Amino acid sequence: MARILQFNIFRYNPNDPDSKPHLQSFYLDETPNLNLFIALNRIREEQDPSLMFDFCCRAAICGACAMVINGKPGLACKTKTKDLPEQINLLPLPGFKLVGDLAVDTGTWFRAMNERIEAWVHSSKEFDPRAEEERMDNALAEQIYELDRCIECGCCIAACATAQMRPDFLGAVALNRIARFILDPRDERTDKDYFEIVGTDQGIFGCMGLLACEDVCPKNIPLQDQLGYLRRKMGIAPVKNYLSWRKKK
Repeated sequence: MARILQFNIFRYNPNDPDSKPHLQSFYLDETPNLNLFIALNRIREEQDPSLMFDFCCRAAICGACAMVINGKPGLACKTKTKDLPEQINLLPLPGFKLVGDLAVDTGTWFRAMNERIEAWVHSSKEFDPRAEEERMDNALAEQIYELDRCIECGCCIAACATAQMRPDFLGAVALNRIARFILDPRDERTDKDYFEIVGTDQGIFGCMGLLACEDVCPKNIPLQDQLGYLRRKMGIAPVKNYLSWRKKK
């Protein structure tokens, strides 16, 4: 016999002065292979067309449908109801501007983050559209691709205690992005340049090492490895600078 699922969904429209934050309950009969994305669409189509939530690809590659699911950030399209109890609590991701109900503005946050860490290849070479692509070792390309799989869903930021307490903290997504550019041989930035970006309390040394970011990453990116790598590299960087300075004296 199919279960009757109870969805307790956060409701609040910040643009409506009469709206108050509250949980509203909806009920659905569970169908085979039901995921939260389909469930939310059914609720909006069959019960309340005013329900706000984000979605796009339905394939766990856009990150738009990220929300807090029974206390843990995750993707609605990737979460099946069969893996959840009959009572399901859905809240918007904390740490981002609320648009309404389950919808948050992650785009503004990620744009500011990418500009802050200058998330692009820094090269003095003049671009030639007719030139062949630069060759790269396959193993290195795979390492870079592994870190480039981030879909900017915001789950790691929502799960990070430091990011919730300190808006100036870069967060795992930015640190992972920097690790990706350190690996890239096309990027001409030095260790000193990278240290200025992430070798601070707002960067890698502000991380408490709780690793909730890796626990909730829907793409299973090895964030623990990258955080450890950056902590070692940024810790060694000032020592190298000091030794270099002493050698010149």
